[in-house]
Amino acid sequence: MTKSILIVGVGGQGTLLASRLLGRALLAKGFDVKISEVHGMSQRGGSVVTYVRYGENVASPIVEKGEADIILSFEELEAARWLPFLKKGGKIVVNTQKMDPMPVIIGKAEYPEDLLGKLEAAGVDVQPVDALALAMEAGTPKAVNVALIGVVAQSTDIEQSVWEDTIRSTVPEKFVDLNLKAFQLGYTYGNAE
Repeated sequence: MTKSILIVGVGGQGTLLASRLLGRALLAKGFDVKISEVHGMSQRGGSVVTYVRYGENVASPIVEKGEADIILSFEELEAARWLPFLKKGGKIVVNTQKMDPMPVIIGKAEYPEDLLGKLEAAGVDVQPVDALALAMEAGTPKAVNVALIGVVAQSTDIEQSVWEDTIRSTVPEKFVDLNLKAFQLGYTYGNAE
């Protein structure tokens, strides 16, 4: 059976490294993996989405509306924006960090209030994560992406050691320990839920 994960966020948040870690860990477990990165306006502040599909035999990397088993959102507004892609019974893991889009920055719009509450009220399985706090505990705000992957790792059948090996082989050597710590904090956070 094919499973689908959407990784959504804003340019500059590290969504592409997160998708690379996810894809490599899935490959290490022997899955057929298809990944499609849609950069759009991926300069800092623009929306970025990566489709990750895996299973025994995956024909297409594209995730259609109502097909995502998990949406990993690096930002609250992006979680709401991509909600139509979540399948019934799916789960959204969302970083509680808020990043104002350009219309809010220039005063043409306001950031919506209580997005997580609205998602929960709509019956969506939402797991809010203060990934910035986890990343800071690991030693750098740049580890938000790996902390979030740690949380999502709990929803996969991939052993922690495979994830750790994937981090070691993917991130630059001087950042390995920091990223392993961020992953562990996210993994433990996900396990505590």
